[in-house]
Amino acid sequence: MAEALTASTLATLFTEARTHNAWQDQPVSDELLQQAYDLARMGPTSANCCPLRVVFIRSLQAKQQLAPALSSGNLQKTLNAPVTAILAYDPAFYDLLPELYPHGDARSWFTSSPELAQETAFRNGSLQAAYLILALRSLGLDTGPMSGFDQQLVNQTFLTESGWKANFLLNIGYGDSSKVYPRSPRLAFERVCQII
Repeated sequence: MAEALTASTLATLFTEARTHNAWQDQPVSDELLQQAYDLARMGPTSANCCPLRVVFIRSLQAKQQLAPALSSGNLQKTLNAPVTAILAYDPAFYDLLPELYPHGDARSWFTSSPELAQETAFRNGSLQAAYLILALRSLGLDTGPMSGFDQQLVNQTFLTESGWKANFLLNIGYGDSSKVYPRSPRLAFERVCQII
C-alpha cells in the first residue's frame, strides 16, 4: 500500500491530465461508468457518510432537458459530450449511516444539527466527486467539470423526486486533445502552504 505510483500514472491522474471542452465521437459504456464509481466509492468520507449521488445523462432527450439550465459557454460542449454527470449530494445521507457506520449512532449526530448535516453532505459529496474524476481518468477517460449552470433548474428537472442537490456538472468522454486550451498557471507550494 505504501508503494509510490509511477511517473506515467501520476501524469494520467495529475500532471498531464486536462479539462476537456471538445469530444471525440466515441461512446462511453455503462460498464466503464460503473467501474469508475466502484473505484471512487472506496475513497474516505467522514463517518463513511458517502453522500455523493450521480445522475449520468447520456440520451438526447435527457440532454435536451439539461440544455436550458446550462450557461451559453457550457451548452455546446455538454451537448457534444458522450455523457454528462450531475454530481449531487443527498442532504439526508444520514439515513444510511446505520448501514454505513455500524460502530455507533452516527445518524443522531446529523439529525440533531441541520447545519452540520448540510456542511457534511456538501463537503464529503465534493470530496467523492473529486475521487470520481480521478477514477475516470485512471480508466482512460477525460473529464470536463463545470459550474456554469442553473442549480435550481437542474434540481427541479432531475432531482426533485430523490431530494438530492446538484453540486456541479461533469462532462465525460474521450477528449479531443487538439482543442485543449494551454494549461493555466498553478500556485507554487511556498505561496499557499505552511509547515508549522
